[in-house]
Amino acid sequence: GGIVKRVLFREGSRVGAGQALYELDDAVYRVAQRSAEAARMRAEAGLETARRSAERGTELVKAHMISVQDNDNLQSSLHQAEADLAAAEAAADSARINLDYARISAPISGRIGKSAVTQGALVVANQPDALATVQQLDTVYVDVTQSSGEWLQLQQELAAGGKGAGHSQVRITLEDGSAYPL
Repeated sequence: GGIVKRVLFREGSRVGAGQALYELDDAVYRVAQRSAEAARMRAEAGLETARRSAERGTELVKAHMISVQDNDNLQSSLHQAEADLAAAEAAADSARINLDYARISAPISGRIGKSAVTQGALVVANQPDALATVQQLDTVYVDVTQSSGEWLQLQQELAAGGKGAGHSQVRITLEDGSAYPL
């Protein structure tokens, strides 16, 4: 969510899948990403320190210069530092994804309708109302109920340029059961 910074399309125009439609103010998301990246870098540094200490501990315990318990603590610190890095990397990925969501893109290609929001409007994630509706115009799915024999015969007639090519009678029944008039 955030404040709509720019509307990037013209109402009624065709849009492509993945085309940016809205740009939100992303300042908060950029700061969160930088903070998450800094935490990741800090975790990497902590892991390197823990790794060196664990390596030294392994050598020192062999020489009986530190106790087994001290070495176990160093090895445990290494595992904790690895887990801290994994958590920091996940947080950085999450911050990057949130920043990417500041650009709202078309999920499909089609003609976009009227925008429900204008520049300066506050939008929230998972809001019930769509920001705009993209209508896909190039694909139409039709259920045809006829026997496979009739279907094969029609295909053969169409391929041969016969009566099925442009001369077939078609009746369309709408969802409410009424016949389409044309």
